[in-house]
Amino acid sequence: MSLEGKHILIIVENLPVPFDRRVWQEATTLKAHGAEVSIICPQMKGYTEPFEILDGIDIYRHPLPLEARGALGYLVEYGSAIYWEIKLAKKIYKRKPFHVIHGCNPPDLIYLTAKRFKSKGVKYVFDHHDINPELYIAKYDKKDFFYKLMLYFEKQTFKHAVASISTNESYKEIAVRRGGMSPDKVQIVRSGPKLDRLKLQEPKNEFKKGRKYLIGYLGVIGEQEGIDLLLESIKQIVAKRDDVQVAIVGGGSDLDILKKLSADMGLADYVDFHGRVSDQLLVDILNTADVCVNPDKPTEMNNLSTMNKIMEYMALKKPIVQFDLKEGKFSAQKASLYATDITDFASKIEYLLDNDEVRVEMGEYGYNRVVNELSWEHESGKLIDFYTKILQ
Repeated sequence: MSLEGKHILIIVENLPVPFDRRVWQEATTLKAHGAEVSIICPQMKGYTEPFEILDGIDIYRHPLPLEARGALGYLVEYGSAIYWEIKLAKKIYKRKPFHVIHGCNPPDLIYLTAKRFKSKGVKYVFDHHDINPELYIAKYDKKDFFYKLMLYFEKQTFKHAVASISTNESYKEIAVRRGGMSPDKVQIVRSGPKLDRLKLQEPKNEFKKGRKYLIGYLGVIGEQEGIDLLLESIKQIVAKRDDVQVAIVGGGSDLDILKKLSADMGLADYVDFHGRVSDQLLVDILNTADVCVNPDKPTEMNNLSTMNKIMEYMALKKPIVQFDLKEGKFSAQKASLYATDITDFASKIEYLLDNDEVRVEMGEYGYNRVVNELSWEHESGKLIDFYTKILQ
């Protein structure tokens, strides 16, 4: 199937490209099937060039005043992003008209840019990455005016989209029930990893700092990711044993806060915060890990969301410990143990550290599930089928 002659503009506001792996996989897949692809995204650490061509894809990056915290911070961030998205979209359209705007949330505001091009026949496709009303509850634990505003923006997003892409069945159900989308207009495309990026290799034991075991974490360092819960679990573990090192890979608004918390808990010698790293360093660290963890807090947001880290752990044959959440359980199945609280989380990590055969068995199960069912090789065809249908 070819998308020859079609121009697709992807807009993503919360992460730069190609750092946003899902967006980059989608973009390169569309390009490989003949489409011209342009991307608008923010300038962030390591990705600050205002314009760049990578793999034949035009990437336009705009300034972002800050990583938002609190209502005022979000107002400034989103207001700035909308301004730049509209300005850059006009510039791109003038260079070569596009047929589709592919908007990736959060936030649910990209439809405001897409509206300006509807009269030109441009279709809006919504790529549903996060459920923002639930994210708001996870952060602020209330259903106030701003929660209702999140619901309004979500509703408007689905209203203006000709079709939408969901990352899992839970998100598709929300698109239909809350967004009013027809089920046949919603395509599930999971964020399966590309196996050519996540190569199995020998461990590099320098990351263990002379200790026997390494616990690995990959992901955003934010308020709802549960790194504080992980640190509490690690504190319980190192109170009983000193053979465990922890590697936390990723950046985010709470990185400095959590570094300080780790030090205050007496864990500075046991926990390394590596920040955002290159793909190769990420693969080096995770291949060295004996157990990988997903401490996402048991919120409705996390319960219904698919976390990319889970499938990336599985692609590297790593046994997982996470809390008992619906979509996390669907992804990992027997590749993970499921904890009920912080103490149980610590206990399950220790159980895996002390049982080599169980770790190997779980790792093999997860790897085979990714290779045979969940990798991007399987999901990418669904994206192309979706676009072939809407561009007929």
